[in-house]
Amino acid sequence: MPATTSLNDFLAALDGLAERGAAAFAEVRDAETLEAARVEFLGAKSGALRDVQKHLGGIDKADKPAAGKRLNEVKQLLQAGFDAAAAALKSGEAVATGPVPDPTLPGTPLELGHIHPITQTIEHLKEIMGRMGFEAAEGPEVEDPWHNFVALNIPEDHPARDPLDNFYLATAAAQSAGEEGGLLLRSQTSTVQIRVMEARQPPVRVISLGRVYRPDAPDATHYPMFHQMEGLLVDRGITMANLKTVLRVFANNYLGEDVRIRFRPSFFPFTEPSVEVDFWWNDAWIEFGGAGMVDPAVLESVGYDPEQVTGFAFGLGVERLCMRRHGITDIRDLYSGDMRFLAQF
Repeated sequence: MPATTSLNDFLAALDGLAERGAAAFAEVRDAETLEAARVEFLGAKSGALRDVQKHLGGIDKADKPAAGKRLNEVKQLLQAGFDAAAAALKSGEAVATGPVPDPTLPGTPLELGHIHPITQTIEHLKEIMGRMGFEAAEGPEVEDPWHNFVALNIPEDHPARDPLDNFYLATAAAQSAGEEGGLLLRSQTSTVQIRVMEARQPPVRVISLGRVYRPDAPDATHYPMFHQMEGLLVDRGITMANLKTVLRVFANNYLGEDVRIRFRPSFFPFTEPSVEVDFWWNDAWIEFGGAGMVDPAVLESVGYDPEQVTGFAFGLGVERLCMRRHGITDIRDLYSGDMRFLAQF
């Protein structure tokens, strides 16, 4: 409006403002649109009512009483519209705009998920080994060199301790000094066996299942994170015959048929003698992991007397067991997140 405003123009502007404001407050459906409408029409600095009010000074003196009266009426109408919209929101009467839902139509079916195949395998392994008296034990995934290497009779110059074969974690002090930290992501679940033996005396009969980490390049059979199951039995008079029996019973239960076991001589720092374990399954020898009698040095490191007790230990890859059982050919499929693949299990 011009600097000098006629009464008719002023009243027309107020009428238009009242109409637009009433419509805006009537359409409010949430707190955000309510606040936007308040600022637009009732804002103290830049609201539409404030803009019209600025022109009151340009009206003839004789017309100002009528103009002021109408200005107050419109202000009250806008305030009433705001208050009604706010009350409706508070009481829950305001609803979102859009089509009215038909309550007689069937609802959208819910897609129920299921347990990941690796978790299914872990639970199955716990159940099988539990029937043979093995207790499931857990331990930290961030370990110290004592539990990951030293107590397992792995010397400092052994390739398994190479920084290129482990995920070492550097502390802030070590980083500033350009040194390696004193912790690492565990490379095997044998660390749990050490912790269990440190905490209790024989007999010990446990399995440890969990994630382990090695900096392997991902391919069909390798992944930087995978799962292991390791078993440990320490008592008086334990021999390789006990080890073979336990593994055969396990294989027969997990693979679902009469499975033969083959031991091949090998070497591991923490077992003596050490063997590679093969299962004859589906007309082929399949390597499943390593095993052996617990090395006397390992027993001594946890305070056991190797003259009084002996024991065996074995380690199997959970992914390898899962893949063999279900015919999976690429370990990366287990961690791709592809629901088309995972929904099969």
